[in-house]
Amino acid sequence: MRARALSVRIFRQFMRDKRTLALLFVAPLFIMTLVYCIFGGTGSAPKIGTAGLPDTIAGALRTSAADIVAYESEESARTALEDRKLDALLTIKDDKPTLLLEGSDPSRSRAVLLAVSAMQRTTASAVFQPEIAYLHGMPGMSSFDAFGPVMIGFFSFFFVFLLAGVAFLRERTTGTMERLMATPIRRHEVVLGYLGGFGLFAILQSALVACFAIYVLGMFMTGSIWLILLVNLLLTLTALTLGTLLSAFAGSEFQIIQFVPVVIVPQAFFSGLFPLDGMAPWLHKLTYLMPLYYGGDALRGIMIRGEGFGGIAVDVAVLLGFSLLFAALNVVALKKQRAI
Repeated sequence: MRARALSVRIFRQFMRDKRTLALLFVAPLFIMTLVYCIFGGTGSAPKIGTAGLPDTIAGALRTSAADIVAYESEESARTALEDRKLDALLTIKDDKPTLLLEGSDPSRSRAVLLAVSAMQRTTASAVFQPEIAYLHGMPGMSSFDAFGPVMIGFFSFFFVFLLAGVAFLRERTTGTMERLMATPIRRHEVVLGYLGGFGLFAILQSALVACFAIYVLGMFMTGSIWLILLVNLLLTLTALTLGTLLSAFAGSEFQIIQFVPVVIVPQAFFSGLFPLDGMAPWLHKLTYLMPLYYGGDALRGIMIRGEGFGGIAVDVAVLLGFSLLFAALNVVALKKQRAI
């Protein structure tokens, strides 16, 4: 009877905790649906741009599995390659075919080389033996070098989110926040104070992760380390403000963990860690709502494509906008403690 009473009590507790029920039954279905949307498609063929090819090579290209886009001039085709609208560019220089790979994604480069290999089997060897060059990256670049920049951003974002959420929640549950709000301090001063205190450790953590990946693990790097630290700083600031904001809606550390499947897992799926080519176009637009997408894009641009500040300015502006938005919502959320 006592065991039965205990079971009934636990059952009733679960039934009253709607978020726990959602974590048990809804979150797995949500994550599995994301996995299906990302990996359930057929993927996309490599996109190869061409300019000024002879009929023999152009005919062989039409029989390949690649998506061929013909351009009127080599300049316009190269611009498309630099804008990442193409995976490779095939041109003729001094009567010699030249294949210029975009190179920032080794999997796409391998797909292009496979398509080229298939074309070589359908043409005479003297007609089609292109020279291989890389716009970004290098031959033999590993997949770790390709998704490593996104991992740097993800780890910084994830752990700072948990740190901020749990620490800020503890401030409320231990009564520290209540006593603080009994003073004349204003809400925006509370937010700035906590962001400053937590932010120092967030900055140190993000700098440690980035430097370890680049200088110890030897991750491919062509850009400025200072830009890497700037983007990581903005990512951690976004995670910090988001974590403190969501902690206002949690009553325990366990409830902070419940936000992970809803907040962190979609960030990972849409950040660029996984190929999104097979995803429906309307679902692909969700990436623009994910802070980690902009952080991963900026880190890849710096580390693999060697972009300067001008190349990542949009990503930096969006991350800063997310941080300011979440900080402002934190000020509003503090009205729960005291209306000043």
